Amino acid sequence: MKRPSQINRTWLMAGAAVVVVAVGGTWFAVSRSPAPAAESAEGEHAEEGEHAEEEADAPEGTVVLSDAQISAAGIGIVAITGGGGGETLLSGRVEPMVDARAAVSAVVGGRVERVLVAPGQSVRAGQALAVLVSGDAASLRADADAAQANAVAAQQAHAREESLADQGVVARRDAEVAHAQALGAEAAARAARARALAAGAPNASGRVNVSSPITGVVTSVQVGPGGFAAQGGVIAEVTNPARVEIVFNAPPALAAQVRAGSTMRVQGPAGEFEAQVTGVAAGAGAEGGGAVIRAHPTGSRLPPAGSAVTGTVVTGEAVSGMTVPSEAVQTVEGANVVFVRTATGFRAAPVLVGRQAAGRTEILSGLTATDRIAGSNAFLLKAELAKGEAEHGH
Repeated sequence: MKRPSQINRTWLMAGAAVVVVAVGGTWFAVSRSPAPAAESAEGEHAEEGEHAEEEADAPEGTVVLSDAQISAAGIGIVAITGGGGGETLLSGRVEPMVDARAAVSAVVGGRVERVLVAPGQSVRAGQALAVLVSGDAASLRADADAAQANAVAAQQAHAREESLADQGVVARRDAEVAHAQALGAEAAARAARARALAAGAPNASGRVNVSSPITGVVTSVQVGPGGFAAQGGVIAEVTNPARVEIVFNAPPALAAQVRAGSTMRVQGPAGEFEAQVTGVAAGAGAEGGGAVIRAHPTGSRLPPAGSAVTGTVVTGEAVSGMTVPSEAVQTVEGANVVFVRTATGFRAAPVLVGRQAAGRTEILSGLTATDRIAGSNAFLLKAELAKGEAEHGH
């Protein structure tokens, strides 16, 4: 039988073992479970700290972007320029240039022996379109031949008189008279040759070629073999399709405001392109003495002749202020802003806008001439700014 003191010692040791086991179990549970929670809490605090730091570094109204992000988004950086003016919309058509059309006519009347071309055929400058047989042309050729023969005879007579004068057989005055006659005969021969050449250089039979003065495409043929072509009658029409221009009808007052070299935006059947004014004529319009503005495209091909187009031209005095591309101006919370490039991204700068013309907007205040701003795809910065403000609000 155990003594009471021994019994108490035994129970004390058992109780201590239970306490050790309980404490050990508790430490195991603490060392296995709460660790991830602690790590998560630390991560959350770290993330909140980073966001807080970013918000502290990015003032309100700014968008933080790296150069690589700007390039990937396709955001164009442009400088601020001067300019201004009003914008006028005009209607016009694509027409051949003045030197791109030729109505080829017969210089002398005659019978059409052959027609060498057909509508739609391409021809080069100097190529024969038809062959005429003309009595008048034959006479011109005969006159030229006779005049040339007279000139040769006069030159020979002059040579003989000079030789006899040198020998003392005839007076020097006779040689001088022969010289004058030779000069007159040569002048008459030149005139006769010029008349024959103007008639198409006919041969001795009076056949003459009617040739195209320009390179282009035959648009019409007005005669047929066996027919008679009167002097001045049209044989065929030729047009060079590559030499076309845009002709706009404009109000008379616009002639004083538009100059050669001005830039226009033109809308054609295939889309929009730029053109340059090549000439302005006041009072040349077909209706009411309006102005006519001629323009030629820059870096693009014109639509076919006869196509209807519309164009806008900048008019008025140039302003001394600054202008930016119209797409650079965005509306944020009802105000006009332009995103100015900074060292870390962009800053939304409120601006006061003026006139708009030719895709540009006048800036009356809010920018400096040295600022560089977001041009193309500036709307992406507006969306990013709105997104950042929404996240900041939460």
